[in-house]
Amino acid sequence: MPRTMAEAIIASHTKDAVSPGSVCQVRVDFAFANDITGPPAVEEFKKMGARRVFDPERCAIIIDHFTPNKDIASAEQAKRARAFAREQGLKFWEVGRLGVEHAFIPETGNALPGEIVLGADSHTCTYGALGALGTGMGQTDIAAVWALGETWLRTPETIKVALRGRPSEWISGKDLIIHLIGMIGVEGARYMSLEFHGEAVAEFSMDDRFTISNMAIEAGAKCGIFVPDEKTLAYAAARKSRDFTPIYPDRDAKYFRTAEIDAGAVEPTVALPHLPGNARTARECSSLEIDQVFIGSCTNGRASDIETAADILRGRKVHDRVRLMVIPASYEVYNEALDRGWIKIFAEAGASVCTPTCGPCMGGHLGILAEGERCVSTSNRNFVGRMGHKNSEIILASPKVAAASALTGRVTDPRDIG
Repeated sequence: MPRTMAEAIIASHTKDAVSPGSVCQVRVDFAFANDITGPPAVEEFKKMGARRVFDPERCAIIIDHFTPNKDIASAEQAKRARAFAREQGLKFWEVGRLGVEHAFIPETGNALPGEIVLGADSHTCTYGALGALGTGMGQTDIAAVWALGETWLRTPETIKVALRGRPSEWISGKDLIIHLIGMIGVEGARYMSLEFHGEAVAEFSMDDRFTISNMAIEAGAKCGIFVPDEKTLAYAAARKSRDFTPIYPDRDAKYFRTAEIDAGAVEPTVALPHLPGNARTARECSSLEIDQVFIGSCTNGRASDIETAADILRGRKVHDRVRLMVIPASYEVYNEALDRGWIKIFAEAGASVCTPTCGPCMGGHLGILAEGERCVSTSNRNFVGRMGHKNSEIILASPKVAAASALTGRVTDPRDIG
């Protein structure tokens, strides 16, 4: 039977019959948790009587959410994660040597084309940019995967996303994914796979593709997968921690439906509170004044994101009323920012630059919002209370829009700053 990407990857990891809706027992290539979900997973692992993880080279804990530790509770969480990692010999990196999980794991070649990658974090769908089936699970399920090296998955139906045309220089993966979620809604792909095709795909960098796949979950999707091309394979080959075999969909695969986007017609786009699907063009929102800008997170803290923001801020000053937080998503990105002078640009513009961490994205630290405050953020969610007070607001945007808005003190289309 002709297969979509999700179906083909699952079929390569199971002995069960694969079709949309079928429940299959699958082998897992890599499974991880973070400093929030890791300790409960460790507890469940021990409760079930497991003694050793199935393969320490394919299991990891990434401490990134509340690190460097912001208080005693977060320090205790990291301590428990660290102790289990040392006991089991699984992959673990200390503060100062890693980054936000969904940026750091691809950088270190621990997610690869054709694989099934599971994480105790909903944005594990990020790895679809590599042509992998990445999806989030609860910590109990991850504990079982650590013990067994396998789990069950229900095979998702697939929406084919056909990206046509050529995006302008002002358009990034963030603009495109917010535009798509605005089209289909936050439940438009519920428990489905989004599979990206079309000539416009080649115009998007790997960083852009990571952003697009990262936010597939915001449309309810189980995963968001790009078909591997030369960019994908070159990225993976340069970083791989093990051998991999890319997997492709069949030409005559059957899709639930097709969603078409003319990438050339997409404008700089934002998502207004309190849903990622509340999409508007940045120019439509130019009257909205802001208090804070956050550039970073697993969605938009990669090198090209930081470079884009630095280019816009070069020789300029952040608006007097605005505070700007810039957090590179990993030390690979942070060190490049040092080498290329981007951090100096931010400092001279009046921004705060912080060590790689999730930071304010999920209301952690380093930029929490007070009552009534509004933030333009390059992160992935703008739910009520996500970044602080329940009466604060988050507007999701690309690094270009975020940097431009930091200069003007209001939501700003980067084409309008001259």
